[in-house]
Amino acid sequence: MIVISAASGALGRLVVDRLRTRTEVVAAVRDLGRAPEGAPARRGDYDDPASLREAFDGAARLLLISSPELDTPRRIEQHLNAVTAAKEAGVGAVVFTSFLGAGAGATGMTEAYHATEQAILRSGLPYTFLRHPFYSDAFVPRVVEGEITSSTGGRGLNTAFRSDLAEAAANVLTGEGHLGRAYDFTGPLWSYPEVAEALGVPYREVPDAGPGPMSWINAQIRAGKLEQRTDDLERVLGRPAETLASRALEVADK
Repeated sequence: MIVISAASGALGRLVVDRLRTRTEVVAAVRDLGRAPEGAPARRGDYDDPASLREAFDGAARLLLISSPELDTPRRIEQHLNAVTAAKEAGVGAVVFTSFLGAGAGATGMTEAYHATEQAILRSGLPYTFLRHPFYSDAFVPRVVEGEITSSTGGRGLNTAFRSDLAEAAANVLTGEGHLGRAYDFTGPLWSYPEVAEALGVPYREVPDAGPGPMSWINAQIRAGKLEQRTDDLERVLGRPAETLASRALEVADK
């Protein structure tokens, strides 16, 4: 049996959907009223360790999906609750959705992920780390007034779509040879000027709108921080990952 934690979220629902015809899968959710269809559900709240132990009971493998909590100390506490519960429940192996760079240290966005990876290593549980990039779903550009604009300096992005990352997770959870490994998942490198060219529209660089998460991300992109590229996602998928340009063309045709 495979248990998917945080299964009511966008990624969790996709993973459950890909697993439900392949193996016995259970969705662990904080609110049973929001459980995904197609699989039995158990209550498993990251803030309630007892519920996590019950939700993880009998799991040969657990997909520990990162909490959506934005407060880093609380997110770390939630993840540590889940790791402890997995150990106490006798889970066979943990697959954790981490973030690119988490293996190198705890800086900025990687702090909670790094702490969780270290906790899993200390637990002695068999593990696989799936280090995700930013989701492409949030970056698909739309043509506005006949053009595409961004504040990225034309630099590359290594984002990947949730659908591909969910399929990769399902493959790891049901496959062999993945334990003890850390995968750095990236999608095909792309840039906004390239997408504009694929759509046949002009590209224009614009100033950042102002302070905020996207402004910070744009600064990272301009500095080349999102240009790391690996073949890990393609290898686990067994096929090329979806490109941003192909999804943008699909959106433009609707």
